Amino acid sequence: MMEKDWKDMTLAEFSEELASSSPTPGGGGACAYVAALGVALGRMVAALTTGKEKYAETQGELDEIIERLKENQEKMINGIEEDAKGFLPLAEAFALPRGTQAEIQHREMMIEACLIDAAKSPLNLMRSIVPIVLDFERLADIGSVLAVSDAGSGVIFCKAAADAAILNVNINTKLMSDKMKAMSMNQEAKALQNEITAISEDALRIVSRKVKK
Repeated sequence: MMEKDWKDMTLAEFSEELASSSPTPGGGGACAYVAALGVALGRMVAALTTGKEKYAETQGELDEIIERLKENQEKMINGIEEDAKGFLPLAEAFALPRGTQAEIQHREMMIEACLIDAAKSPLNLMRSIVPIVLDFERLADIGSVLAVSDAGSGVIFCKAAADAAILNVNINTKLMSDKMKAMSMNQEAKALQNEITAISEDALRIVSRKVKK
C-alpha cells in the first residue's frame, strides 16, 4: 500500500527519501522526476514565447505544444508513484517464504509477474518521452530565442531520464525466467532510446546553432 504522496513532498523531502534505505522512491522514480523537470523547462520556454507578436505565426502550434507539455508534466509526476507501485510488490515477492516446494514455486511465479510489472514502468516512461522530445525539437525552432538554452536543457533532462530508465528496464528483465519476454522488452527499450537520442540530437543542433549566433 502506498503510504506517501510523492507529489506533496518538497524537493528536499523527496531527495531525503531517495537517499534513504527505503526501496521507494528509487531510480525509476528519480527518472520520472528528472523528466518532469525537463518538461517544466519546455513549458517555461512556451510561456515566454506565447502571445508575442514576433511569434504570432506559430501561436496555434504553440498552443497545442503548451497543452501537450502540461499533460506530459503531470504524467511524469504520476510516473514517480507508478514506479513505486511497480517496485513494492517485487520487494514483497522476494521476501515470500520458500520452505516447501509449493512455496518456492509460488514465490518464483510471483517474482516473475512482479519483474514484468517493474520493467513496464520505466518502459512506459520511455514511450512517453518520445512525443515530449519531438515537441522540444519543434520548440527549439519556434520558441523564443531568449529561452532557447532552456529548451536545450529540457531536452537533455528528458534524454537523461530515458538513458537511466533503460537501465531500470534491463535490471528487471535480466532476472526474468521468460527470456523471450525479457528480450522483447529490452529490444523495445533500446529502440526507444535510439529514437529519443536521434530526436534529442536534432533538437540540440538547433539550440546550438541559435546560442552561438
